[in-house]
Amino acid sequence: MKKIIKCPSCGISTPYSTDNPFRPFCSERCKLVDLGAWATETYRVPDESTPPDLDFDLFKKSD
Repeated sequence: MKKIIKCPSCGISTPYSTDNPFRPFCSERCKLVDLGAWATETYRVPDESTPPDLDFDLFKKSD
């Protein structure tokens, strides 16, 4: 029995099996659209960390 999933790109139902060379996508087009989105940084993982404080004492001249 083949598992049916929704294509992450277009939402069409598609089989998730070795018969589908583009899995989890429904077609080569959807696979390339997703790759293009990653390449152009449309998809981003948010960085919620705070940048470290700069130690301005390092830039002061010592007497």
